[in-house]
Amino acid sequence: MVGDPVADIVADVVGTTRRNTAVYSRNLFRAPWGFGVPAMRVASFQVVTSGACWLMPEGGEPIHLTGGDVVLLPSGSAFAMVDTPGSPVRLLTEILGGPLGEVPVRELILDGSGPETSLLCGGYLLDGLLHPLTATLPPVVHITAAQARGTGLAAAVDLLSDEVDRADPGAGAVITPLVELLFVYVLRAWLAERSTAADGWVGALYDPVVGSALALMHREPGRPWGVDSLARAVGAHRTAFTRRFVKLTGQAPMTYLTSWRMSVASRLLREERHPLREIAHRVGYDSEFAFARAFKRTVGQAPGRYRAAVGDVDLLR
Repeated sequence: MVGDPVADIVADVVGTTRRNTAVYSRNLFRAPWGFGVPAMRVASFQVVTSGACWLMPEGGEPIHLTGGDVVLLPSGSAFAMVDTPGSPVRLLTEILGGPLGEVPVRELILDGSGPETSLLCGGYLLDGLLHPLTATLPPVVHITAAQARGTGLAAAVDLLSDEVDRADPGAGAVITPLVELLFVYVLRAWLAERSTAADGWVGALYDPVVGSALALMHREPGRPWGVDSLARAVGAHRTAFTRRFVKLTGQAPMTYLTSWRMSVASRLLREERHPLREIAHRVGYDSEFAFARAFKRTVGQAPGRYRAAVGDVDLLR
């Protein structure tokens, strides 16, 4: 295989579920300070570009963060960021002067007299079919600077820190795509930390048989795969392959393939205006009718109705 199949699968999963990215603010805070973010239908992220602070997740223990750390709250739960536990907290919407995702990116400066902390705050609007891999994520994914060292995540954080510090007029055009890559890098770093002796979906990605089959389905979702052809392609016996696939993913190979095809189709319907017959062909269906039936059974809506219902969605609604 060419490249890193786990990285490719993670990028695919993020690409089919992440609909929009919003950078809410670039922040320079001098202690004391604190802001809160309410629960919402996004995966929130915080990048500590310099200094130190605390993440206060709702219902969880405080987490100390230092420069180079990245945190992702994939389920959209409420949280606060403070210079130290006990500092007063204001809602970020109040500080920004409008709903998150609607106001222009702001350069916030809260000017106290204590140590400085620089943060990048934002969120990813998730849409379409959620991949079972995302269900394995904890409420808070915390990747420290030490864990990220030498990876693409560390490089992205360094580039972000540089762009934030420079604050050039065109910085926004650079920051947004870097932030989009963060989602992929954070998941890759989290998975890599758990790649040994892992079961379930993490184990499936790193399994030489099941992981190879997943990579093939992701690489060519429109190919007429069957259990026999997948088993042959990964050098396994049909029965042993099926048993191993079900044990690790909780799904039969063809069940997963159908679900993945519908995830790809959902993204194509949201982002492109190709005719349904072309989308059907790209995800492995010769018949538009058969594709529409599979899509409705999986997604709950006919493809045309799903496409018509897709519009700009506010990050908080």
